[in-house]
Amino acid sequence: MSLPIIILALAGLFFGIVLSIGAKVFHVHVDERIKQLEAVLPSANCGACGFAGCAAFADGLVRGTAKANGCLPGGAEVAHKVAQLLGVDADHLEEMVAAVHCKGGDNEATIRAKYDGIHDCHGAVLISNGSKECQYGCLGLSSCVAVCEFDAIHINANGIAEVDPEKCTGCTACVASCPRFLIDMMPKSQKIFLGCNTKDRGAKVKKYCSVGCTGCTLCVKAASHPDSIKMVNNLPVLSFTTGENFLTSAYKCPSDCFVDTVVARPKAHINVKCTGCGDCVPVCPVPNTITGIIGGRHTINKDTCIGCGLCLPVCEPSAIALWGSLGYTDRERRTTGRFEIT
Repeated sequence: MSLPIIILALAGLFFGIVLSIGAKVFHVHVDERIKQLEAVLPSANCGACGFAGCAAFADGLVRGTAKANGCLPGGAEVAHKVAQLLGVDADHLEEMVAAVHCKGGDNEATIRAKYDGIHDCHGAVLISNGSKECQYGCLGLSSCVAVCEFDAIHINANGIAEVDPEKCTGCTACVASCPRFLIDMMPKSQKIFLGCNTKDRGAKVKKYCSVGCTGCTLCVKAASHPDSIKMVNNLPVLSFTTGENFLTSAYKCPSDCFVDTVVARPKAHINVKCTGCGDCVPVCPVPNTITGIIGGRHTINKDTCIGCGLCLPVCEPSAIALWGSLGYTDRERRTTGRFEIT
C-alpha cells in the first residue's frame, strides 16, 4: 500500500510544481488602480467616453488610451479624482449638455399628414418621412426620451423635445437616438444655440415654418468674431470657441430661430463716471437704446437693452456695468451690493 501512496504524493508534488511555475509564467498583472478608478466612476456605462463601459474606460485610463477627463457624466469632479489616482493633470473639461436644434412645434410648423403609428420617431420616418412638411424638424415622438436614463429630456407642450440642462449628464444617448440628427452637444456655459436643422432654402422654409432659418446670414454679420458663425448647407453653424455669446446674432435673426435658455438677462447701466464721449452708441445693436448728448451722461433703455455687453469694452472710464444675475462676478461692490463685469 505504501508504493501507491508514494506515487500519488510524488505526482501531486510534480503537478504542484508545474502549476506554480505556470502561474508565474502566465500570470496576468491586474493594476490595482483599475478597481480604484472604477470606484470613482459613476457606473453609468453610457459609452460616452468611447469605451464599452466604466470598467473598460478604467482599463483604458491605466493603459494610457483614455484621457482623465473622458467621463462626460462625471464632469470635472470625476476628472479631478481620476487625475489624482493616475498622478496626472486633468485637462480642462467643459461640461456638455444636449441641445435640440428645432423650435418649430405644433404652433409654428406646417403638418402635412396625420401620423397614426407607433410612438417612435424612427417608425414615423419610415412612413413617408414623418408628418411635418419640414423634413428636418423634431417629430416629438419621444425616441430621445426613451433612451435618456437621467430624465433630462421631455416633449414639451408644443411637441418639441426639450432638454433640462440641470439633469443632463452629457452622455450623448439622445444624440444617437434621433433619426433626423438634430441633437448634438454644446458647452453648458453657453446659453444660446440655433433652434433649426433645415437644409432648405429660405423661400421654401417660410412656407412650412414660422421660426425656420432662411439662410439670410444676418446672424453671421452680427457676430463680434468673424469665425463665430459659418454658413454650411444654408444653415448657420455656431463655434463655441471664440468667446461669442451670440446675443446680438439672436437679436438680429428675423425668424427668431435662436434658443436662449436664460430666463432674464442682465441689463447695462451707465454710472456717474460717464464722460459723454458717445463711443458706446454706435456699437449698440439695438437702435435708440443708448441715448445722450456729447459731453453729458448717457442713459440706457432697460426695456430694449439685450445685455450683449458690447458697450463695456469701448467705455474708457469704465462707466458701464451689467446689472442682474448674469452680471455678477467675484468682484463685489460692497457698498451697493452690485457686481461689475470685468
